[in-house]
Amino acid sequence: MRRALSWTVVVLTALVLQSTLFSQVTLAGVKPELVYLVTIVLAFLEGPSSGAVAGFAGGMAQDFLLNQPKGITALTLTLVGYAVGTIRQYIVTPSPLLPVVLVGGATVVGVMFYGVVAFLLGVAVGTSFLIKVALLAGVYNAVLTPILFPVLRRVAESSRARKVFRW
Repeated sequence: MRRALSWTVVVLTALVLQSTLFSQVTLAGVKPELVYLVTIVLAFLEGPSSGAVAGFAGGMAQDFLLNQPKGITALTLTLVGYAVGTIRQYIVTPSPLLPVVLVGGATVVGVMFYGVVAFLLGVAVGTSFLIKVALLAGVYNAVLTPILFPVLRRVAESSRARKVFRW
């Protein structure tokens, strides 16, 4: 219960920061995708099922908070969270750059997937604009990862159940 509550607070905080503070701080007109970042880091730390659940919840919240087509962000973040969690099980390097590269790359792929699904549903999406937004959002999230990853890792570690040994 405590674990679900703490991750709910993290996802909602990321959504609020993304829609208020970071909507004003842009990089060449592109804002960071904090919900993507939180979903990817959670999937990286906790696995595919936690990443998919957080992605779905954060995506639905983002779709309803921002005036976007309903369900596209939820679908995208669910798939990204599950894919990152699954891929992480096969990566064995202890490199500190791994989360940065993973968050940047997964954000680019997620934003591109969002654009393709939106296009298939009839939303006008410019290809060059989509590529620019995806790359800049990936760079922005990669830059924010070294700042936010330790905080999110600490939340993950503190929310895990303690092992109790009984004699």
